[in-house]
Amino acid sequence: MKANVIVFPGSNCDRDIKFALEKFQIQTTMVWHQDKQMSKTDLVVLPGGFSYGDYLRCGSMASKSNIVNEVIKHANQGKYLIGICNGFQILTETGLLPGTLLRNKKLKFICKYVNLLIENNSTPFTSKYKKKQNIQIPIAHNDGNYFADEKTLSELKNNNQIVFKYCDENSNVTFESNPNGSCLNIAGIINKSNNVIGMMPHPERCIESIMGGTDGSYIFRSLINLS
Repeated sequence: MKANVIVFPGSNCDRDIKFALEKFQIQTTMVWHQDKQMSKTDLVVLPGGFSYGDYLRCGSMASKSNIVNEVIKHANQGKYLIGICNGFQILTETGLLPGTLLRNKKLKFICKYVNLLIENNSTPFTSKYKKKQNIQIPIAHNDGNYFADEKTLSELKNNNQIVFKYCDENSNVTFESNPNGSCLNIAGIINKSNNVIGMMPHPERCIESIMGGTDGSYIFRSLINLS
């Protein structure tokens, strides 16, 4: 499998995701945001970070970068695309995923491990997890509060597009286990075509025990299972 990682001014997880992909034998190319073309690839990654310093709405400026036209074409061809943290924000700004990301409910930056419940393990990105599995993956964001109107939330539920939910250590999805105020405790969603996923937690920071856990590695194990 081959992957392209899109690099924006302010990206701070681009090298992390490259390391993670290559750890699982996914050949990776870094693509600068001003480029107008990218090589053909199986997977595109929009990494975490603070593209353009998170001015205006997070991800809004990055969504207008030259390379994003190619990213949209890639997704519309049914190829795989994942946006992590700021990458998730960019996906909503481009319209590739519904909803938007607002400021955290307490208006503070959050950086910690959280518990996640696997709501959908039938995606190309989560097939190595078990349904309703409770995992721990770190978050690091100021604007991770997922919001959508009632119609959109209903569609997400009915179409099984909610992939991850914040939960407690006993797998209870509660108000207290929601770190940022996201609607329905949403931590990650996928599009109707099942090829574009956005998630606020950082799986690339959780692939080796020395980093605090390996629960993020199953995202990458799921991807290499496709090749």
